[in-house]
Amino acid sequence: MFKKEKIKDLHYSITGLLTSAEIQTASDEILKKYGEKAKIPGFRPGKVPVSVLRQKYGNAAFSEAVDNLINADMDAFAREKKIKLAGAPKADIAKFAPGEDVEYTLDFDILPTLAPIDLEKYSLTKKVAKVEESEVKKSLENLRKSRAQAEKQAEGYKAQNGDIAVIDFKGFVGKEAFQGGEAKRHHLTLGSGSFIPGFEDQIVGHKVGDKFDVNVKFPKEYHADNLAGKDARFEVEIHELRHHILPDLNDELAKSVGLESVAALTDHIKKILDEQYADAAAREMRNELLDMLAEKVKLDLPETLVSQEYDMAKSEFERSKSNDKFDEKKERKDAERRVKLGLILAEWGSANKVTVENVDLQKAIWAEAARYPNPDQVFEFYNKNPNAVSMMRGMLYEQKALDAMISKTKIKEKSVKPEELFKQAEVK
Repeated sequence: MFKKEKIKDLHYSITGLLTSAEIQTASDEILKKYGEKAKIPGFRPGKVPVSVLRQKYGNAAFSEAVDNLINADMDAFAREKKIKLAGAPKADIAKFAPGEDVEYTLDFDILPTLAPIDLEKYSLTKKVAKVEESEVKKSLENLRKSRAQAEKQAEGYKAQNGDIAVIDFKGFVGKEAFQGGEAKRHHLTLGSGSFIPGFEDQIVGHKVGDKFDVNVKFPKEYHADNLAGKDARFEVEIHELRHHILPDLNDELAKSVGLESVAALTDHIKKILDEQYADAAAREMRNELLDMLAEKVKLDLPETLVSQEYDMAKSEFERSKSNDKFDEKKERKDAERRVKLGLILAEWGSANKVTVENVDLQKAIWAEAARYPNPDQVFEFYNKNPNAVSMMRGMLYEQKALDAMISKTKIKEKSVKPEELFKQAEVK
């Protein structure tokens, strides 16, 4: 039972009392359960007297009984007051000894009550982009490039950007060769920017068999301090030049990706681009609605949740070992925003029967797996990490809640260029 309660906004502090008699009764019930499996010399399991069990397990049973009774009191209090806890209560027990009454205090925050949101008063902009022929052609060209074959060129052919040059090189600073500056038959894609700025440009125009010097300057921020900002000379010899030959855009190319014709391939690319535009537009609308909810909805926030969110952000920052300064004021404000939006979506979604079905999870995991060269690794990750599945479920729940809310708002369409759809970040 509770002797007194103190309430301030969303914070509760309640004091309760457990009598020695009710603790003893609860302890004896727990001891009986212990006795069903306890192995004590001279007694058969299930036949051990409570007095014997009390000598061996009395303290453990007492502690478990107190915990169970406090939890039962807490559950009854929450049902009576019709409140939901924002986190586990912090318990403070004044006296804790077998045979005596136990007085305790529970401190906890509760979740706020979300007032009805009149979404019909919210107006959102849906950006609509038309699939342009230039984008389709670009995608077809990228497909051709992905199927290109690097063919060895005859002597006399001059290197171009995009070619693969098979070279020997040796680097010098002054007259001294430096460590790590030498390689034999290295395959370098010209124009890739994988070497020191200016190196690849000086190979363009040369032929197989050419031996020449390449003069460059190491960047000031180069990872090797002994080379950073210094002039260097490389002795280079070209052994091979391989030029990428793109396949023709024909039905054979379409069949290589599982489609029967160029026409079917073109339609498939248009469909993919259209879906990408629709997804990007939906992300923007979700972001727009989140900003509106954060600004317009008034909601008291449980300090427990805000502190947890803030502490997680701080821990992540410290793990990143960033040289930047942790902005406490900004991070606190961001934590409040995340908690507020999370509570709004959770409460509104629950009230409007938003659910995430297993088929939704399966589709999301399949979609993520498709982005990786080895999808099986993604499936294995989720199979072994229930927490990752829970996070995915939470993300899908918020997304479905947002989409359900958007369906109740006023939406005006705006025609835009495709590139404008991809300027915004992911859902905040």
